[in-house]
Amino acid sequence: MAVSDLNQRQSLTGRITELAEQLGASIGMEIVLVEVKGDENRAVVRVYIDQPDGVSLDDCERFSKRFSVLLDVEDWISFSYILEVSSPGIDRPLVKQSDFQRFSGKDARVRTRLPIEGRRNFRGRIVSAVDNRVELEIASGKRIGIALTDIEKANLIGDINMRPQGS
Repeated sequence: MAVSDLNQRQSLTGRITELAEQLGASIGMEIVLVEVKGDENRAVVRVYIDQPDGVSLDDCERFSKRFSVLLDVEDWISFSYILEVSSPGIDRPLVKQSDFQRFSGKDARVRTRLPIEGRRNFRGRIVSAVDNRVELEIASGKRIGIALTDIEKANLIGDINMRPQGS
């Protein structure tokens, strides 16, 4: 299966996601996002994992070893690939309604599939996430409602506090 075909890629990504979620549930890890990038000559299967207390390098290694075995057993991927497992990082992807709910009050970047009020890129504070809709408060103070299905990509905006403690 060529990973370059969109329908095949989506189907493969869906199956890999289901398998990752089964493993994640069995060991107490949340699957934030699964991506299949590249083509059959140079592919990457990327899995972002999380836990309530965060993810360590050991957690990533443990998940990677177990997941690699499961992928080999299922044998869905007919081309060579690199498996990458990591934490979602400071600019964590926001995919599900529960992601937006969990990070309500935080700043996010959202790109929509089609323009809303003449634009596709929004930056603002997550106000709410209910009924498969996300509400952002943008810099002007205006609130924008976006259906989850209209979101192409969304990420938290990382806040790195570089000030020394005590100042």
